[in-house]
Amino acid sequence: MDNKVYYGEYSLKHWIDLVLKQNIVLPDYQRYFVWNEKKAKTLIETFKNKQFVPPVTIGAFKIGGTNQNLILDGQQRITSILLAYLGLYPDAQTYKTTIELFANDNDESAEDEDELQLDNVLQWNIKQLTAKGKTKDAILQQIVSGNYKTINFDINDDFLKTTFLGFSYLVPHASDEKEQQKYYSSVFRNINIQGEPLLPQESRASLYFLDQDLVGFFSPRFFGNIAIKVVNTETKADFVRYLSLLSQYHKNGSAHNVARSYKPKMEKFYEEYIYASISNEDSETYGKFSNIIPNKEYENIFSRLNITLAELEIPSSYPSIIDLDTYIFGLIYQIIFQKKKVDVSKKDHLMHEIKAAIENFKQVGSHKKSPNNLGHLRERISQSISIYERFTSNES
Repeated sequence: MDNKVYYGEYSLKHWIDLVLKQNIVLPDYQRYFVWNEKKAKTLIETFKNKQFVPPVTIGAFKIGGTNQNLILDGQQRITSILLAYLGLYPDAQTYKTTIELFANDNDESAEDEDELQLDNVLQWNIKQLTAKGKTKDAILQQIVSGNYKTINFDINDDFLKTTFLGFSYLVPHASDEKEQQKYYSSVFRNINIQGEPLLPQESRASLYFLDQDLVGFFSPRFFGNIAIKVVNTETKADFVRYLSLLSQYHKNGSAHNVARSYKPKMEKFYEEYIYASISNEDSETYGKFSNIIPNKEYENIFSRLNITLAELEIPSSYPSIIDLDTYIFGLIYQIIFQKKKVDVSKKDHLMHEIKAAIENFKQVGSHKKSPNNLGHLRERISQSISIYERFTSNES
């Protein structure tokens, strides 16, 4: 039996009802809502002017005996329509102002703080509204003052009932959950989100969907605060990058051939690592995932890594990838791959060697100018691992 694709259109009012009743939902891997208010307003104006709006893509998915309809493409459009209907917008400045006012109010008690229950609009998607209720009134009653910005896009019920948005509805022939996940991950990754290209980490997140048990492994929360900050630019540290490169290092026993022939296709290198890990194949490049993480039981190892990061006072902000790599590669390798414990009593000596290595790398003009050169990358991997190795012991 072949995969089926159906086409049609619904009124905006019907789309809103589908969302509020959770008859269509976001997959766990979907990104945050990223459109600004101007773009959301432009979408509504496009509808008013009877201009073309790309259709939404919905996928039928059966998991645990329950049928779900997943929003594969169109989150930004569907969310903007719902926000226009509610007259709300998750504005970052409004949210930050409320947080600052609350933090500076010395008269507020801890109990009041618990009752505030603000939605974090900096990491927000439509689920934070649909969890509040299934009607406009129910949701608005749950909105905390100052959490969202009030908007008015000048729409009414007649507009919502007489304006239509098209859709494609995908129905895979496979009933096996894993096969469905694989199908939808490939669909999602081939979709061009309207005007908002995915970052590699966001695109990669659809691969994690292939195995829900490993979502936390590829993207641990404790690693989310680590970043490179240069002037006003911030780049989050990429945990999968470290896992994939170190997996090949561990497989080969050296950094000599790490990522060879993948430059400038490093994203492919990271994605192939994810596929190899999820399938648990004995990869010639990365080895076998279960040899490193038996039975997908990574929580204790991650807990040890998180605690060690804190005990060593590893920075969360770095001025360059050279600094970040030198601090992180060896630490991850010794704890996750070697199952060793870092001797934190020698923290000062360890940090001195790390900083000296960073300074030496930056003294080399080509390394400082082109840190992503694979030769320089391999040097950082080897040096970082070598330094940490001198400060580790076998876990008891």
